[in-house]
Amino acid sequence: KQWYQRRVRGSEDIKKSIACLLFGGSRKRMPDGLTRRGDINLLLLGDPGTAKSQLLKFVEKCAPIGVYTSGKGSSAAGLTASVMRDPSTRCFVMEGGAMVLADGGVVCIDEFDKMREDDRVAIHEAMEQQTISIAKAGITTTLNTRCSVFAAANSVFGRWDDTKGEENIDFMPTILSRFDMIYIVKDEHNEGRDTTIARHVMKIHLNREQATGEGEMSIEMLKKYIAFARAKCGPRLSDASAAKLAHRYVVMRTSARKHEHESSRRLSIPITVRQLESIVRIAESLTKMRLQPFTTDADVEESLRLFQVSTLESAMSGSLSGVEGLTALEDQEEVRKVEKQLKQRFPIGSQVSESRIIQDFTKQRFTERSVKTVLNIMIRRGELQHRMQRKVVLRVK
Repeated sequence: KQWYQRRVRGSEDIKKSIACLLFGGSRKRMPDGLTRRGDINLLLLGDPGTAKSQLLKFVEKCAPIGVYTSGKGSSAAGLTASVMRDPSTRCFVMEGGAMVLADGGVVCIDEFDKMREDDRVAIHEAMEQQTISIAKAGITTTLNTRCSVFAAANSVFGRWDDTKGEENIDFMPTILSRFDMIYIVKDEHNEGRDTTIARHVMKIHLNREQATGEGEMSIEMLKKYIAFARAKCGPRLSDASAAKLAHRYVVMRTSARKHEHESSRRLSIPITVRQLESIVRIAESLTKMRLQPFTTDADVEESLRLFQVSTLESAMSGSLSGVEGLTALEDQEEVRKVEKQLKQRFPIGSQVSESRIIQDFTKQRFTERSVKTVLNIMIRRGELQHRMQRKVVLRVK
């Protein structure tokens, strides 16, 4: 974390989460042959100019095996694997992509929001099952992708807009659920913080912070330490930590159910077993940093806190509310009604002004937010397309 402090000021929780990602949890093989991944996936969403790309570049440098790629210049085959014909032998050969090359390390994907939806779907299996299945040109095989995914993305509007929670994100819930921690990074105006950052940037440009600080290890030493910890240390939950985590999981589920009962609304991100496994991986990575065999109560508490300030806080504050699949039950019902009426009233091939659609549905006492949510969902599915500088909507299918 000291290395990050010299280059990027603030964001202490994000730095600690990145350290957890570098060390990773413990990969487990079950008696039936199935495996549970130990690698941690991290997503940074938010404003430009908040050092997201700097963090990605530094992780690529620190990781024992690091591959950096940009979403705009990456395809599904470039990230996973491709089958090509060799020009000399005329035989089909298989070439591994970024996630295959990063096996045992970290793949950093910048501009994650600029990727096409079809390309993002291709890495679903690689992120959760940590394998890539190939069945092309007579070649049928499975490749390992045992790597962590560190991705950074911007809002749809460039800067994060708190008044448009669901419209800021252009991701499907299937890809969001595969990230252990999701941080909303905002460029908030704070005079004290701005002064600290400005001084720090000036020192960098004046070459006053080139030397290694006292008590810090070099990048090469840090890389060797991370490689040693990942190869030799496989911590497990102690009985006390497991009991505490199970108890806290039940308490979180109970409080979530109570909150839903009192507010008559479902939480945007439910507390499920997938979130429980994420917390276990974070606790194991904190233990691995100290090369200890078993987790302690402090590790469990810190892992719960990191999960709370990342994914859970983003969901509870409404930053991720409204995303398809992460909406309240009543909102989902209203969205379905709006979509059904929209398809009945506007046949395929018709062009309608977006403002007129919103005006007509608000007269029927539907909320403007639900109408915009339906339009965004149908545009992502390819059922609608914008025309005339996004003023007119054309129904394609």
